[in-house]
Amino acid sequence: MVHRTARVALRVTMGQRRRCFGLLRSAGDVWACLLEINTWRRRRQAAPLVSYQELCRELAASGPGTFGELDTTGARSVLRRFSDAWFAAAKRRKDGELSARFPRRRRRLMPVRWYHGTFSLDGRRVRIPVAKGASPLWVRLAREVPYPVEQVRSITLLCEGGRLFLDVTAEVPVASYPPGEEPAPDLVAGVDLGIIHPYAVAGPGGGGLLVSGRAIRAEHRVHLADTKARRRAMAGRAPKPGQQGSRRWRKYRRRARMVEGRHRRRVRQAQHEAARQVVSWAVAQRVGVLHVGDPRGVLGIDAGRRHNLRLRQWQIGRLLQVLNDKAVLAGITVHLVDERGTSSTCPACRRRVPKPPGRTLSCPHCAFSGHRDLVAAAIIATRSPGGGPTTPTPPVVVPEVVTHRRAGRHLPGAGQSRRDPRRPTQATRGSVGPRRPAPPPGGESLAHGEDPQPAPDTR
Repeated sequence: MVHRTARVALRVTMGQRRRCFGLLRSAGDVWACLLEINTWRRRRQAAPLVSYQELCRELAASGPGTFGELDTTGARSVLRRFSDAWFAAAKRRKDGELSARFPRRRRRLMPVRWYHGTFSLDGRRVRIPVAKGASPLWVRLAREVPYPVEQVRSITLLCEGGRLFLDVTAEVPVASYPPGEEPAPDLVAGVDLGIIHPYAVAGPGGGGLLVSGRAIRAEHRVHLADTKARRRAMAGRAPKPGQQGSRRWRKYRRRARMVEGRHRRRVRQAQHEAARQVVSWAVAQRVGVLHVGDPRGVLGIDAGRRHNLRLRQWQIGRLLQVLNDKAVLAGITVHLVDERGTSSTCPACRRRVPKPPGRTLSCPHCAFSGHRDLVAAAIIATRSPGGGPTTPTPPVVVPEVVTHRRAGRHLPGAGQSRRDPRRPTQATRGSVGPRRPAPPPGGESLAHGEDPQPAPDTR
């Protein structure tokens, strides 16, 4: 059994929206109280109050009704989040990572979680627990929960981009297969992560998979251009330091948060689609083990300001996470291996190759030629977990039959039937459209195969 979470939007009335945001603000007040208590204890040189049991006793001593309609279970979820964050930072600092920081920043809105037995789920209707004495709070979901009701274990109320969402966590069993169709542990495939191709997979039988992420990259670029245009348009109307923002400025900020949240949801969905295509292909090939190259070492390289935004938009950790989650659910084992030198090593002669300008790797020593990402995936498949960038001993099998897939078909502008409204029209970009022959002298129309008619005599 594994735990999976689905994010579902809420369709609420104005009154329900006000009450939901009241719960999130009350959770933010609980978080602020925890920070304030530990600030006082630190000034008095006392031990911090971070244990979950001690925090629960402090919450019980505060009495009911202290945090509005927030019930005890929702408040305890904030205590659990604070305690876990503090102990995680303490462990990182103990291991020598001095950049780790304890919780210090206040949050206006804090996610609230309720566990099994405290809420009710009836189709698309959910009853959110509230404090004793308050009227029941029923909200409607925008879509059906993708899990059976008996498998749901918790719900989390949160706000993203000005919209309310509900994270539904369920306990899902691992996929089962008929005899002879289950993933084989002796079949290993290599996975190379990239920007143009989020996943490039090389299978054991000469098969390969390329998942194109050009639609995701275009979404990032168009969103960046649209954000810059909005900021330039509102630069003259921005409030001065210390000046209260106008209603127009607040509307602009609300719109910016909504657009940013929508952009993140679009990219997140495209990343899940790409990972699902990889796992589906691996299940069809009966691949039981995935060796995934870990490229997180490039994040520490000082590549200048040119690649900072590109690396941040790559989201390596999320690509690894979504692939691992879907692979575990399908019964496939994932191992991280060192991917250093895989894109610059010839699989035939095992010699270093200069970085190609495009996607084709050509070896000047043995005249080998192949797709750069697929070659890297084939070399990754031969490396052992925990090993370094050594020359692989097993033979490298470069894919001969490649399956091409696209991620992000839901993105605007990715298909022919849906134009991205953020993109300027052809006339705005400077295009004059299809070329036509110049008109003849006098302005007469020259039809193909016809002689021009003389102008009528008006005398």
